[in-house]
Amino acid sequence: MARKAKIARKTKETDITVEVDLDGSGKADVKTPLPFFDHMLSNMARHGLFDLKVRAKGDIEVDFHHTVEDVGITLGEAVKKALGKNAGIKRCASATVPMMDSLSTVVLDASNRPYFKFNQTKASFAVGQVYSSVSGNTVEKTFDMGLMKEFMKALSNSGGLDLHITLHYGEDIHHAIESVYKALGRALGAAAALDPRIKGVLSTKGRL
Repeated sequence: MARKAKIARKTKETDITVEVDLDGSGKADVKTPLPFFDHMLSNMARHGLFDLKVRAKGDIEVDFHHTVEDVGITLGEAVKKALGKNAGIKRCASATVPMMDSLSTVVLDASNRPYFKFNQTKASFAVGQVYSSVSGNTVEKTFDMGLMKEFMKALSNSGGLDLHITLHYGEDIHHAIESVYKALGRALGAAAALDPRIKGVLSTKGRL
């Protein structure tokens, strides 16, 4: 049975379509108005070894928040749909990924009980230290740590993920954010992996 899903979400602020194949090979085809965000989502899919297609439009002239959050919501819905009843999956997984000066750990449980926690230990970044040029426009806007957290929180809530992220340390905010997305991809891919020893859902309750 194919573990694929396609979700479309349109509001007055954004127009987003996400396709995911949990049994893919890490192929990413991501097009949003934010090149840096595209890069992060592509890294996530590549390291998680799931195929991802994203098409997103949003009112970035207002801010980046609406687009980034709504992509998180739509991706979470797609992942949840692709997982179905979560039968046969390992469910819990973690990954720690370095990126030059930065180190991040992501721990998650595909439990259908969303919870999000972000810990930042020895890294402190001012808002707006990463820049992403708007396509076809010379004006540059910021992609900061707050946007990354809004995406993760939205993904957790809509995907039913118990998601815990720790940014241990980092000097370059680009490296820090990238280490988080790569760790998320690896943890999500491992949690969604099928194990033939698991019959039904991995729970003493018999259901999630």
